[in-house]
Amino acid sequence: RHGSIVFVVSTTGDGDPPDTAQKFVRKIKNKSLPHNHFFHLHYALLALGDTNYANFCNGGKTIDSRLQQLGAKHFYATGHADDGTGLEVVVDPWIEGLWDALKKTFSSMATSDQQDTDLSDCTQDNFHKNASGQEKNKSDLEVDLHLLKLSETDSQKGKAITSDSIDVETLSTVLAASLKQSVPPLSESALNVPALPASYLEVCLEQVSTEGETVPSDKDSYHEVSISKAVQLTQDDAVKTAISLELDISEQNLAYQPGDAFDILCPNRASEVKELLLRLDLQTQKNGAVQVNLLKNSSKKAAKIPLHIPQNGSLQFILTWCLEIRSAPKKAFVRALADFTQNSSEKRRLLELCSKDGSADYNSFVRDANVCLLDLLRAFPSCLPPLSLLFEHLPKLQPRAYSAASSSLQHPGKVNFVFNVVEFPARPEHPARTGLCTGWLAGHVSSILRPLGTVPASERLGTSALPKVHVRPRPSSTFHLPADPSVPVVMVGPGTGVAPFIGFLQQREKEREANQEATFGEMWLFFGCRHKDKDFLFREELERFAHNGTLSNLIVCFSRDEPDAAGTVNRPTYVQHNLSLHAKNVASILLKDKGSLYVCGDAKNMAKDVNDTLLEIIGNELQIDKLDAMKTVAGLREEKRYLQDIWS
Repeated sequence: RHGSIVFVVSTTGDGDPPDTAQKFVRKIKNKSLPHNHFFHLHYALLALGDTNYANFCNGGKTIDSRLQQLGAKHFYATGHADDGTGLEVVVDPWIEGLWDALKKTFSSMATSDQQDTDLSDCTQDNFHKNASGQEKNKSDLEVDLHLLKLSETDSQKGKAITSDSIDVETLSTVLAASLKQSVPPLSESALNVPALPASYLEVCLEQVSTEGETVPSDKDSYHEVSISKAVQLTQDDAVKTAISLELDISEQNLAYQPGDAFDILCPNRASEVKELLLRLDLQTQKNGAVQVNLLKNSSKKAAKIPLHIPQNGSLQFILTWCLEIRSAPKKAFVRALADFTQNSSEKRRLLELCSKDGSADYNSFVRDANVCLLDLLRAFPSCLPPLSLLFEHLPKLQPRAYSAASSSLQHPGKVNFVFNVVEFPARPEHPARTGLCTGWLAGHVSSILRPLGTVPASERLGTSALPKVHVRPRPSSTFHLPADPSVPVVMVGPGTGVAPFIGFLQQREKEREANQEATFGEMWLFFGCRHKDKDFLFREELERFAHNGTLSNLIVCFSRDEPDAAGTVNRPTYVQHNLSLHAKNVASILLKDKGSLYVCGDAKNMAKDVNDTLLEIIGNELQIDKLDAMKTVAGLREEKRYLQDIWS
């Protein structure tokens, strides 16, 4: 019999399907399956991904292409949703169009169970189309909404708002949208609001005070280590503050390779936990033991108590170590919060923000503004959610991963990290604040933090006085130096992206000292920062590597320094510009010498720009078009010779 299935597939790792799909993927990849194995199957597939990373939506694409090879047919166009611009930009119209497509395919199957149907244009290139088939992206939607604000008929005044007739009062109303307030047409629309998510948890607070733990229940996989050194690598007037930490891992005997990372446990801010407890009127019960049970009559299927919420932990402990209270609330959470909001205008605004009609406002004032639960509770004073709602919707507080910026050959028993203290300036939606982990680390090491080139405070402190942190090794499967030391290497790491390459270079320096007769491939580093005298990270060490031959070429650019007295024309601003200037060498290393390219740092801008530059370099060198250049670059990725350690 014919059947219809809807697949929703995310992407993880290096473009892999999620863990829950691995068994299914292995089965359908079985080469013994006949080409018509799924001839009876009609399906629709929604792939989820993020264009900030390589292999966009590859989890879904892998399943999609294999189903096609086995004879399955689309009954609805495949959707590719991009978390880089907002999943809902594609997901909402895709879901809206799905229902009509399902009706048609069911109707067709009822007419003839043997008849193959092709009910829609199902090419692989229409993943950014809305239900009416029009190309849409985030910027298009924002432009459309802006035009609507200036041209829709004002029903209350009975006149069209046009650029000719706009007055100051109207203009101020039109432009006054905010987290708390909407404007026409949204404020006058009948909303398409998502269904209220089913409640499934029951939370009880015992009056008995708990002793409580001080770190999460999965601490067994972590090691408590001392931070033996903390150095500020940037000048005080630099745009960003970069800090290097040295951790003493000698007693734990933790092995790592340059290119590996370490997870660090960090708590939520004590001040934010306290404010949240006060806001929920739970301050007096903060030490009470928490019991979590499943609601007996919940309509939520396969409901489970979240594993990251421990039974009998204190409420303060759970809000401090277990829940990501800084995460931007998903639309389903906003929808649920609306039902616990007493003021009608506040409730209406929350419903707007979670509605399909209010997607642009949600993106602007919640998602892109890094608004968290506490910000919403400040903005909507009559909202008083129960504790169970927080436990249902707040995700697990995840550890933060930092690349090792050292080699154990050069620093036995130690591992170094480097990070920028992330700053979120004050905005109408929230006060100024620092990144959750980077801000906490900066405060945590304030007693031993020293400027570059000064005596370590740790020499004046006893070991017991040193700050401590819980870490867990996070080995990389691929981001390591080539096994063959004669293979040449190109490293691209602006800003703190240079961190793993410091480890690479320390490793290579020691290997060269120990094997002076061996052949070592060239090592090129493309580094960039804003100002030569303010944020040139690891300058002395990098210049030493260049001087002693560990680094064949150190190529640095400064994006905000004025040109020197020579007045260099078209001075390279960013790392990709220097890559272009050395295109012949880069192409030769990758294409002729079978070398490796490593990229580390910002995914959203730098990694994309570097990838585009690489396509140009290879296209020009091989005299091929962009499509063939993309295939060549894809080949480098498959051979693990183009590797990325990037973050958004």
